[in-house]
Amino acid sequence: MPDISFAILIYVFDLFGTMAFAVTGAFKAIEHKSDIVGIIILSIITGVAGGTIRDVIIGKFPPNSISDPSYVIVSVASAVALFFLYPHLKKHWNVFLKFDAIGLGVFSITGATFAYSIFGLNFLAMTFAGILSAVGGGILRDVFVNEVPIIFVKELYATASFVGVAVFFLLLVGGIPLYVASITGIIIITFLRLVAMKYNWNLPRAREK
Repeated sequence: MPDISFAILIYVFDLFGTMAFAVTGAFKAIEHKSDIVGIIILSIITGVAGGTIRDVIIGKFPPNSISDPSYVIVSVASAVALFFLYPHLKKHWNVFLKFDAIGLGVFSITGATFAYSIFGLNFLAMTFAGILSAVGGGILRDVFVNEVPIIFVKELYATASFVGVAVFFLLLVGGIPLYVASITGIIIITFLRLVAMKYNWNLPRAREK
């Protein structure tokens, strides 16, 4: 696949991940009785914060979310759509969780791909960029609505991101085409997150006694 075609594919994935996370932000804002402005703000924060923080730390300025208005437009459109569709979706909490799982998978791999394009096969950089992209927006979303971030309390969240990025890295080391490795990583992360939710898989926790 030509580089330009893959760049377009990653861009589409990134916008889709933005939409998926923006929906979760809007959903949370509505659940906490926010008005339309609050819904839009939380949607934007959730949709673009992870990638923005990643870009700033890695040294890309201005971040994609500022240089390309598409990210904010997608976030606002997602918020407005959910504002009107919420009466039909409010009983379907699993919708929120599925969008969160999709966003986790997409942002983990687009973040890792971004690091790969700058640093090459640097596992630490790819892991850092991938996980930060995936969890940054969700952490701020939960903090803004005064909840414990989902990454600290839910089943295989950051762990799923790490596993997917690790597989993505190993596939690239093995000579697998970048677009194949990317799609595989996204599927693995999303699948792990959904299965962990379904079967309540958890990492060990400290005992109180």
